Amino acid sequence: MRHFFQYLLPYAALGLLWLLHWLPLPVLRGLGWLLGQLLYLLGRERRRVALINLRLCFPAMPLAQRRRLARRHFVAFARAFLDRTLLWWAPRQRLERIVRLRGAEHLRAADGRPTLLLAPHFVGLDAGGTLMTMLTPLVSVYSAQKNPVFNAVLLAGRMRFNAPVLLSRQDGMRRALKSMKAGLPFYYLPDMDFGPRDAVFAPFFGVPAATITGVSRLARLTGARIVPCVTRMVADGYEVELQAPWEDYPGESVEADTRRMNEYIETQVLRMPEQYFWVHKRFKSRPPGEAKFY
Repeated sequence: MRHFFQYLLPYAALGLLWLLHWLPLPVLRGLGWLLGQLLYLLGRERRRVALINLRLCFPAMPLAQRRRLARRHFVAFARAFLDRTLLWWAPRQRLERIVRLRGAEHLRAADGRPTLLLAPHFVGLDAGGTLMTMLTPLVSVYSAQKNPVFNAVLLAGRMRFNAPVLLSRQDGMRRALKSMKAGLPFYYLPDMDFGPRDAVFAPFFGVPAATITGVSRLARLTGARIVPCVTRMVADGYEVELQAPWEDYPGESVEADTRRMNEYIETQVLRMPEQYFWVHKRFKSRPPGEAKFY
């Protein structure tokens, strides 16, 4: 009987999420506010991680202000989670009203060079990815979910438009390189701590952070342009901004390129600090001999 309920529970949860996609966005956002408050109160471990990250990145910010910022982040995170029901099941016409693009002229190069869309980990990254697949076939990398039912729904939701090439992190970069050279933009999320392998310790808000060097290496291997793709949650949906391609990139070294990327992401975090992924253990990996933060 216990195994039966364990099998049934994911389908029941997905059924509830499917029902939510019929709701008007203001109602869905209201539910997200309630869920975010609940997660902040009950999610002790993730709350602790967020507060540690905020202390490391904003040491001059008073504790009370960091706590308010963490609470706002949990609300933004919960709202984005519930908004996924729209990305997975809402009609295309509704998504086109809710998720809007600026800077479309930067999507493709006039000379045909490959494009790497640098997408930092803001809560709206799934909305940005969905909009990009609505515009063009692309390639991206995803993290497999532990629950196979949710993993299948997540993949199906991300595959709705233009049959994107979705690679797990275990697949390596060979297919991504091939897809880029074939003309597919690469929607790339490089600002999480995946361990010291294929990474360098580059400052992030002054704290050494294990940062993968894929942006620099892919640019060097393919000649790709780096086009920042930043998604911002707003009251009536999401705004996706494609910014001008980086000039003089790649630079003098992979290490310098990676520092530049982190410095750029810092500027975007300061625009909307409550929307960055503070619940992620960004500083989990430490340089040899340095104490752990979490």
